Amino acid sequence: MDIVTNAAQKYSHNPALINEKKTLSFRDLEAVTGRIATVLQRQGIRKGDIVTLCMPNSATMVLLLLALLKTGSVAAPLNYRFPASRLQTLFPLLKSTALIGPQSLTNKLAHPVKLIPEEIMSESSAWKQLFTEKKPVQTKSAEHDSANRQLDNPPAQQLRKPVTVIHTSSSSGLPKAALHSFANHYYSALGSNENLPFGPGDIWLLSLPLFHIGGYAMLFRSLLGGGALVVPEPGTLIQDALCRFHLSHLSLVPTQLYRLINDEKTLKKLQDFKVILLGGSTVEPALLEEASKAELPVYLTYGSTEMSSQITTTSGPVSTIGAGKVLPYRELLIDKESEILVKGPCLFQGYLSERGPMLKTDASGWFHTGDTGEMSLDGELLVTGRTDNMFISGGENIHPEEIERALCSFEGVRRAIVVPVDDPEYGFRPSAFIEVTGKALTDDEIKATLSRKTGKLKTPETITRVEQWRLLTGTEKIDRGYYKRLVNE
Repeated sequence: MDIVTNAAQKYSHNPALINEKKTLSFRDLEAVTGRIATVLQRQGIRKGDIVTLCMPNSATMVLLLLALLKTGSVAAPLNYRFPASRLQTLFPLLKSTALIGPQSLTNKLAHPVKLIPEEIMSESSAWKQLFTEKKPVQTKSAEHDSANRQLDNPPAQQLRKPVTVIHTSSSSGLPKAALHSFANHYYSALGSNENLPFGPGDIWLLSLPLFHIGGYAMLFRSLLGGGALVVPEPGTLIQDALCRFHLSHLSLVPTQLYRLINDEKTLKKLQDFKVILLGGSTVEPALLEEASKAELPVYLTYGSTEMSSQITTTSGPVSTIGAGKVLPYRELLIDKESEILVKGPCLFQGYLSERGPMLKTDASGWFHTGDTGEMSLDGELLVTGRTDNMFISGGENIHPEEIERALCSFEGVRRAIVVPVDDPEYGFRPSAFIEVTGKALTDDEIKATLSRKTGKLKTPETITRVEQWRLLTGTEKIDRGYYKRLVNE
């Protein structure tokens, strides 16, 4: 039995997928994705094929991803905002059998691949029936019991099956293609649902892109737990979705939360949520303090593409920057260099390469994340930075994140990025970019205070004020590599 069929049997008439046009129950979802799977098979899609999808979040994309689970194919959702040059770079490694996306992609790609226009879906009988039938969907309430709400003992063959290729969202360098098995997503969802129950009656806004692990992970959480996903029409702002739909759960990155908190209308909506899951990048203490004062149910999480989304998550609303305790089905270790190491059934199968999936672990099976952190006595993780951001200045190791946190402690400094700039005497020196709101200290005042607090070596040579950040395509992450290149030009 596949996971969609299992969900249909367990949750039947409970809502599964909601948008402006229609609400689909889990039983509807099973029927529709089955018909779409047949359409895809007629287009030549077979078990084990890698199928690339290049489109924004939509009901169409959700149904296609679930249909590919039924065909036994490997879904490779790509950032549809990538320029043609980036797509051309990524495609040869994927070895896709087919690409599903708009007809206009034909002119962008020189790489030989079968294009299945997404428009073909709107012409299928399944699609026409889906958006023309009007029938009420009954909601059944149920207690959240994760022990009873899981796919009963998936066979080993199903657990090993490759399911997705999802690219990392590195803040520097090219994204890597990470291969995940069914087991990776299955155990990731189980651990998440045990900590943050997501069952019948709950409704989670699909606010993260499905081409990122945080977005795709919501599909498995819904299928295992029985909660519904709201998928607005492409281009819908989160602010509008909050006002249009009755929601209980929300996933955000810090920039999104900052915008919503500073909108009086959406702030009131956020106060009614059960869960606001916050992660994806560094969270500034001032933002958490603001959320805490507003009594928002913010849960902090630390995760990665390689570990199939969440690794640690707080067990209750927070006001401090700790990322919580390790979730079930994950293991975590801090080594002597303060690097975070992980393993367990959520660990991906490897990065795609010309020789197949490559997974580099140490002799004990630990995967080195490249993140650094500390673990408190009660098992709470604090993520402190990245090993590949560190540089040496005058013989001392400089961790940019330490300086960034110090900068953000100044009144009026909302975000900060510190990068190394070449220096003939010290090798490298820190250079800072800051975003300020309202009244803030002058650059000289900031430098003088930092020099007293952190020392001269950790005081930026230059401070540049930024009104609008350069972000990585399709994300809310600051493009650290861009600012590093900028100061060294």
